[in-house]
Amino acid sequence: AYDSIQRYVKHWKEKHRLAQSKAFIPLEFDPGDAMQFDWSLEHVVIGGVSQTVKVAHFRLSYSRKPFIVAFPREQIEMVLEAHNYAFAYYGGVSKRIIYDNPKTMVVRIGTGKDRDFHPRFLALMNHYLVNPVACTPASGWEKGQVENQVNVLRNQLFKPQLRFKSFTDLNSHLLACCQTLGNKAHPQFKDKGIDEVFNQERHAL
Repeated sequence: AYDSIQRYVKHWKEKHRLAQSKAFIPLEFDPGDAMQFDWSLEHVVIGGVSQTVKVAHFRLSYSRKPFIVAFPREQIEMVLEAHNYAFAYYGGVSKRIIYDNPKTMVVRIGTGKDRDFHPRFLALMNHYLVNPVACTPASGWEKGQVENQVNVLRNQLFKPQLRFKSFTDLNSHLLACCQTLGNKAHPQFKDKGIDEVFNQERHAL
């Protein structure tokens, strides 16, 4: 009967909606398990011209080791190049990388964690054997470490406004800043520095 089917469908929807709501990304990480990624928009002066730049932020979730690199825009070529720079800097890759849902990487958002990734981005992930994990929409806390990094480094590194002759000079400066940030105390392992924990994690990458 029609009403029997209605009751069944209603029950099925409620059951599966509950199952979807329980999907989450754990906030504790093992060495080499995960890395988090985000973009930020910053204002700098390059060659005497004031302009906005896109800064790619990476953060190893266990050691908290940061890496940032700036680009003129956010395009797929720059997404791929940012990852190549980060993997070279860390000397390896984590098992998975946690993302928001940027259009340069995600072409379709399905239910739960179902995503269709940009084919060129997915080819890079497959090449490095990395599992890309997209956050639930409007759930930035799932990659809260790197979101916090964006806010902290904006105040620490981009104020007052940076001035450089070229992007190469800018990124050399940002790389040196990343090295310095590694000397800070680890927020979880209070008796160790970030670089000390990173040297332990490096073997698991």
